[in-house]
Amino acid sequence: MYTKISLLHRKSSSLSIANEKRIHQFLRNLCTAVERLDFRNSNDSSEMDPREGFNGGIQNRNGSSGEVSESIHTQSQSWGSNQGRNEHSRKQSPSLSNSQVQSQYQGNWYGTNPDYNGVGSSWHSGMTIDSEVYEMIEEFDEYCIQENVRVALTTMEKLEKKGYVMDLARLLRLTQLCMEENVFYEVSVLEEAKVSVLGKIRALVYNLDANYLKYYTDIMIKEFDTFCKQGKVKKALYTVDTLASMNHVVDLSRLLRLAKLCGEAEGLQEAKVVHGKISSSVSHLDVSSNHILLEMYSNCGLANEAANVFEKMSEKNLETWYIIIRCFAKNGFGEDAIDMFARFKKEGNRPDAQLFRGIFYACGMLGDVDEGLLHFESMSRDYGIAPSIEDYISLVEMYALPGFLDEALEFVERMPMEPNVDVWETLMNLSRVHGNLELGDRCAEVVELLDPTRLDKQSREGFLPVKASDVEKEILKKRSGILHGVKSKMQIFKAGDTNLPENDELFQLLRNLKMHMVEMGYVADTKPALHDIDQESKETALLGHSERIAFARAVLNTPPRKPFTVMKNLRVCVDCHNAWKIMAVIVGREVIMRDIKRFHHMKNGACSCKEYW
Repeated sequence: MYTKISLLHRKSSSLSIANEKRIHQFLRNLCTAVERLDFRNSNDSSEMDPREGFNGGIQNRNGSSGEVSESIHTQSQSWGSNQGRNEHSRKQSPSLSNSQVQSQYQGNWYGTNPDYNGVGSSWHSGMTIDSEVYEMIEEFDEYCIQENVRVALTTMEKLEKKGYVMDLARLLRLTQLCMEENVFYEVSVLEEAKVSVLGKIRALVYNLDANYLKYYTDIMIKEFDTFCKQGKVKKALYTVDTLASMNHVVDLSRLLRLAKLCGEAEGLQEAKVVHGKISSSVSHLDVSSNHILLEMYSNCGLANEAANVFEKMSEKNLETWYIIIRCFAKNGFGEDAIDMFARFKKEGNRPDAQLFRGIFYACGMLGDVDEGLLHFESMSRDYGIAPSIEDYISLVEMYALPGFLDEALEFVERMPMEPNVDVWETLMNLSRVHGNLELGDRCAEVVELLDPTRLDKQSREGFLPVKASDVEKEILKKRSGILHGVKSKMQIFKAGDTNLPENDELFQLLRNLKMHMVEMGYVADTKPALHDIDQESKETALLGHSERIAFARAVLNTPPRKPFTVMKNLRVCVDCHNAWKIMAVIVGREVIMRDIKRFHHMKNGACSCKEYW
């Protein structure tokens, strides 16, 4: 009888409002009466699938079974995509029976049965859901669709005061909304909402059926895998927190995959968080897992954190030393890289060719070619390693990185083996980086002869080629959701932008800083100001460069003495680089700038790049 009534098509337009309310009340009372009768076979003790329902969606209130109607879950991984399809029918029926609620929320991931206690949501035993509560539940769903997090939370609190505890699916929907970037809310508001919702999930899961909880846990794990595949680091990290509130610890392999993504997206804060989660989940990491952490911190420019991981490793191999040496060299600590190699040999280890290539790179970044040549001689003399073409490519790079292009060409011409296309391409690219277009074009002609496929249109026209890996990396940074800026919120600055709300305050700070900079010996380098204007106007134009505006904004919006990082999508200009070093001393900060090619760690008036970038 219940099934027939609940599945009948209703013609609400022919009913008066009063009659319609009475019918709804009758249906709710009927649902309650039927639920209190146990129609299940008492001899049937087999465990039911969590997605199975019975009697058209009637749910057991004792919480012992774990049934969830199939109509809820047939498309459970579609996060609200079908909501609009069901909107009209819900508005026609302000109060429905259990099975109607479930069927009309079909395909909506967060639309579970509101009149359900023991598995999804909680409602005082023996009570039926009244129209006011049901309308509030509808409002909550509407606010979720509209991504109105604050009002949805307020509605949930009102429901809790009336004795209704929100079901797991809707709570998970709220966590998903907290992941989204929302221009209407400050990051702190979303963070507070996330903490509140995760706390409610943590309290709810203890009373849930194991099969029901596993069902949603599996969904969240799939969401995590999807976010990782798409490179959405921030959302993947939020999902880890959600799973933790559901008493599920993400396995090590997934956390390491997330750590690798943090490094590729250069997520400084996210990298530290992921490392903390890995440390809390396992007591001991193998060598390969520690290598992922080293690479992650190296890519994020966090050399000190990488060194801490290295020192705590109980087991190291040749690749471990190679990674830490490259990490120091890449982030401007070339001397530390060479010291690390000396320590390696002092401990009685025997280097291989790859480790020597790491030292050649460190000497190139440091600009100490003589040191690199001594190591090259030691390579064959002391360790009997015959140099390969890869070693000679590293030596060409060592010469060319600091700008010794003539010496690099001379080295190529007197190589004991025939230089291949990789040698000439390396010299071509680094010649163009240093502005020696003539040498770059000569090398391009040789590359064209050896392998015409190596040159694209940009290379033939004299430009630096854009690598596919670099393009993918930039795309990943945009997709990752990682916010580089003040208070974890994206701040974008453009040169000469005077439309910022705090424009006067920012430029007043920059002018005050300039006065102190001049007293410390600063002289503006106006070469980057290419406009045909007088000297004073050029200096004013330099004051409006995007990296300086970002510096001022960070100083005004971060706690005193706290380091901060600024990301730039181009190479930093010479004058701004000099200005940053002095401004960092004035404000007493350690600052990090990441331009398109490398990190610049500025402290005590010096930069880790050693004036080469």
